[in-house]
Amino acid sequence: MANPNRYDEMTYRRCGRSGVLLPAISIGCWHNFGNAGTGAQRIADEAAFHDNCRDILFTSFDLGITHFDLANNYGPPPGSAEERVGRIVREDLGAYRDELIISSKAGYLMWPGPYGEWGSRKSLLASLDQSLQRLGLEYVDIFYSHRPDPDTPLEETLGALDQAVRSGKTLYAGISSYDADMTLDVMRVCREQHLSRPIIHQPNYNILDRWIEEGLTKATEKEGLGIIAFCPLAQGILTGKYLESIPSDSRAASDSVFLSANAVTENNQRLLRQLNDLAKKRGQSLAQMALAWVLRLPQVTSALIGASRSGQVRENVDALKNLDFSDKELAVIDGIAAGFEPGPSA
Repeated sequence: MANPNRYDEMTYRRCGRSGVLLPAISIGCWHNFGNAGTGAQRIADEAAFHDNCRDILFTSFDLGITHFDLANNYGPPPGSAEERVGRIVREDLGAYRDELIISSKAGYLMWPGPYGEWGSRKSLLASLDQSLQRLGLEYVDIFYSHRPDPDTPLEETLGALDQAVRSGKTLYAGISSYDADMTLDVMRVCREQHLSRPIIHQPNYNILDRWIEEGLTKATEKEGLGIIAFCPLAQGILTGKYLESIPSDSRAASDSVFLSANAVTENNQRLLRQLNDLAKKRGQSLAQMALAWVLRLPQVTSALIGASRSGQVRENVDALKNLDFSDKELAVIDGIAAGFEPGPSA
């Protein structure tokens, strides 16, 4: 039984000029919804692992998080996150399917041979069919081109997204990790060829990686796309867990290609402690302040969080209690961020 008051306190923002409202905090199912034994907690027992995944999604939905974000390659292994989330939706959340925004993507390597990745019509549409089969759904709400393809004509990639929309296998199209100029090209091609226009862009964005401010925010605002920011906590650097050391169960202590222990330098830890002190003055944790900072931009529709346990979801949603920054606070954050050594923002 879902929380009957689940929509009372969540903030919803319009996704660009579309009809879609997204929660300000969305749940990403990248690292912690694959096979048992994977994810941050390394829960080896399948039943216990599945229960933890259910608890994360149940807690998210009860807090008003209606958007579950996936991709074909999420796991590990690739595809396993879609299978698990699909099972939870079918078995436990089926009655609420029309209240959910479920998204998936294609563009990274999924199967051998020349059609198993990138942005050809063959690759995108075959991958979408596979995703729907793993999810056990008739459609996803948003289907993304996960990354730009340097070799496939943009017209072909966008034509495949258009076909996915017109076939009813997705309600909306999206793009991810396209730069500002490419985003403008996307929207131009859609206008000229009368294709279904993407409604959303998913770039990485956080206090330590601000590349979208160099032009992408202007491009999306001009073209009416919403932005959903992934890695708002910089792969965990901005959660506070690395203030003093590198925990043995952390991503930096593992063999993760996304966050190296080399990023957790003494200099960066010193600066993290300064950010943490500012967060305390705001009555927030470092993670909450980092999420609030991402959401300060009017162009950002939602911040996409990961979670290995339900308590993290609750803490992150509490960031919405204080989204206001003074000019002085923003200047302090800018000054601290400028001193970070390369590495932690990937």
